[in-house]
Amino acid sequence: MISDPTPYADPVIELAEIARALAHPGRIRILEILASHNSCFCGQIVDQLPLSQSTVSQHLRELKRVGLIQGKIAGPHTCYCLDHEMLNRAHDRFLAMFKGLDCCRPPENQGETYAL
Repeated sequence: MISDPTPYADPVIELAEIARALAHPGRIRILEILASHNSCFCGQIVDQLPLSQSTVSQHLRELKRVGLIQGKIAGPHTCYCLDHEMLNRAHDRFLAMFKGLDCCRPPENQGETYAL
């Protein structure tokens, strides 16, 4: 592994940092590319995006910083893969946060979903 993500003592700060990292379509696309592979991806992610190498590198660095992906050096390449443990933790925290918002709906509307 290249570097460990920054540990967050406060789960609210961790969730905010993850949300910030997800707030860019290029980063979401990178996550989709990595999710489409069953193992670490050692190819050129930049070849699959309409972004420059330096921009992709910045996005990868941010996703690694919050722990959503891992990077491993494999010879001359860096292989990237999703960090499933962190993704599951983020998923659970987002669900818990939104579940807590159910208290704000009138009782007759609880359980309904909002169309986007």
